Amino acid sequence: MARVKIGEVSALERFPVKSMMGEKPRKFEVGAGGVIGDRAYALREIATDRIASAKKWIQLFDCSARFESEPRAGALPPVRIELPGGRVLHAEDANASELISEAMNRKFRLERANAASSEHAGIDPKTVFGEVPVDKVIPGVTSATMPDHFALWKGTFFDTATMHVIATGTLAHMRKLTPGSDFDPRRFRANILVDTGSAADHFIEDDWIGGTLAIGEVRIVSMQPALRCVMTTHPQRGLPRDPATLRTAAFHHKANAGVFAAVGAPGALGIGDSVYLEK
Repeated sequence: MARVKIGEVSALERFPVKSMMGEKPRKFEVGAGGVIGDRAYALREIATDRIASAKKWIQLFDCSARFESEPRAGALPPVRIELPGGRVLHAEDANASELISEAMNRKFRLERANAASSEHAGIDPKTVFGEVPVDKVIPGVTSATMPDHFALWKGTFFDTATMHVIATGTLAHMRKLTPGSDFDPRRFRANILVDTGSAADHFIEDDWIGGTLAIGEVRIVSMQPALRCVMTTHPQRGLPRDPATLRTAAFHHKANAGVFAAVGAPGALGIGDSVYLEK
């Protein structure tokens, strides 16, 4: 097996509440089920009994959540949530669901992930891929035939996989394909941003498929192309709406950018750590 250094950890991101803005720690702990504390909470839409996603509820991007101290396996500290307008509450507050529902003008219930549950998140088939036709992303499927929900990873609030990684070289390549768009890594909501250096001539993660990323003790395995959606185009704090983000991925790489993956070995990692590809 070859082991080649491909870069360094450039940034980390964790999202205590699904689809809200998250936090950028200098280091975090990775467990068997992903980053400790990532998507620990989510909102359930009362009317549909489905988990809320910014794929449908763009207002979630106007909210942010962070832990008040570093989470550990089996011991999650309080989560501070800031609502539009600056109102602050904690996920553990008895009236948290009521206050969030009031801010969103829709009834939601804030819940912790349950290892025994099998959840579905709601989407709007007409807008889930923004201005990109659905059949461009999923051949043979249209907005009329696409379901209005999708299954989450069993026992979690993760969409497709427990880990999400993207390379700086991929974002630089996309900027070359569509000059004038920023392709800021925040749009992609990856747990780990890998600084892969000056190479920017292709979607870098294609080289990782079939291999393992090694970062200290952590092993990231079962990598697959990360299918993007309208969330990459949403405005968020400091970033305007940009439909070109998704269009570029759709028309140049089947709407994929980055990788979804699983944890092969847990451990801690931090910014500046070396990243190796074992293949």
